[in-house]
Amino acid sequence: MSSKHIISPKQLTLQAIAKIQQSPVTLSLSKESKERMKKNRAYLDAKVKNADRPFYGINTGFGSLRNQRISNENLEQLQENLVKSHAAGAGDEVPEEIVRLMLFLKIHSLSLGVSGVRVALVERLIKMYNHDCLPVVYQLGSLGASGDLAPLAHLSLPLLGLGKVRLNGKLISAKAALKKMNVKPLSLVSKEGLALLNGTQFSTAYAVWCLLQTDRLMWWANATSALSLEGFMCHTSPFDERIQAVRPHEGQIQIGKIIRDWRKGSPIAKIEKTDVQDPYAFRCIPQVHGASWNAIEHVRQIVSTEIHAVTDNPMIFSDTDAIISAGNFHAQLLALPLDYLGLALHELGNISERRIFQLMMGVRELPAYLTPHAGLHSGLMIAQYTAASIVSQNKQLCTPASVDSIVSSNGQEDHVSMAANAATKTYRIVENLWRILAIEWMSAAQALDLRRPKKTSRKLEKLHADYRKVVPMLRKDRVIQVDMEKTIGFLKGV
Repeated sequence: MSSKHIISPKQLTLQAIAKIQQSPVTLSLSKESKERMKKNRAYLDAKVKNADRPFYGINTGFGSLRNQRISNENLEQLQENLVKSHAAGAGDEVPEEIVRLMLFLKIHSLSLGVSGVRVALVERLIKMYNHDCLPVVYQLGSLGASGDLAPLAHLSLPLLGLGKVRLNGKLISAKAALKKMNVKPLSLVSKEGLALLNGTQFSTAYAVWCLLQTDRLMWWANATSALSLEGFMCHTSPFDERIQAVRPHEGQIQIGKIIRDWRKGSPIAKIEKTDVQDPYAFRCIPQVHGASWNAIEHVRQIVSTEIHAVTDNPMIFSDTDAIISAGNFHAQLLALPLDYLGLALHELGNISERRIFQLMMGVRELPAYLTPHAGLHSGLMIAQYTAASIVSQNKQLCTPASVDSIVSSNGQEDHVSMAANAATKTYRIVENLWRILAIEWMSAAQALDLRRPKKTSRKLEKLHADYRKVVPMLRKDRVIQVDMEKTIGFLKGV
């Protein structure tokens, strides 16, 4: 049974989006949202009817065609042509969960009223959302400047009965989907096509998804590293509260505290260590994980603002009798943070792979490749290769997209953000990080088993025991990929 969520002008939060994503939700518009939209739409209609001057995208062409005046009788055709011509996406399909976020964010943005669209248009988008009618959108095509034009055009095509959708997960034509929903294709009026296509909802949806994944990834990065510390018989001194206090970055302080909590009461942690110091991948966890923590929090602040922003152009301000053309659609505000987020998440995987490598070396009374019979059995040798391969790919994906800009629209759009490319590559880094952390968890769990009868903390013992119900200890060689997939599922809580 779905819960209800009312779309209103109140500040939208990442926490609210997380709840909406976790369970089926039925959307509806608040009275205040409807009144805002009706007021600005009536103002816009009056302006267009009596227009004695051009308004960009309302009674003119688009981009470099901005000075081409369009007659009133062709304004509706102009908007429909815009959606069709801009649906030029390519590449792989955007995952359904991202499309659902795009749809939700577009609904929320339009409901704020400044875009000047009709209530009927937003209610049609809500109907699609509530019926799990998700347009097929493609990953490639946005420059992240004049809005995420191509992806948002594909998001909008089904309103016209065009394109494809996944209705309850089944791929069908938009025309067939509308028929099943008992509605007819919508005719767009002035400004509506432009309002649908302008905006950062493609890049923002990816940013939101990545951040929501990041919460659990950071939790597991810390839990996994704590188990590796135990498996590698590491010192507790690098996590001492006094160490963090004299370099008081918030992330470092938080990570030190979290690791201390994971290892609290551990008999292994209390054993006197023979090695004077541990490798950096273990000793510097507060500093490295902490730096990623700080970066993630910075990105969270920016995305929290963007999800409640209007990124359309032009905008309608009836209270002050103004139609203003500007550049809120430019996604540089997202491009830089998305690149930053990718770097921060990559570093969690980068240091994780180094801990995996150390666990495989056959030192500190652990057998080579964490197998009791090295030679006849290869143990987790190639799992480390896989982690190294994934980390290498993440390094390539960390090349900033935001430093690039390609002139488009005959020179009118002369600086673009490439936020969409930053978004899709950060998505890949997130998926890769799950794989790396899974391999470290497999390795650390195996190392702990090889330490028996020694025990770790109650918290880690409980998590380890739960894991062993899913993946048993590796006593002899078996197909490691199967173990890896089960471990990823365990970490994700699937």
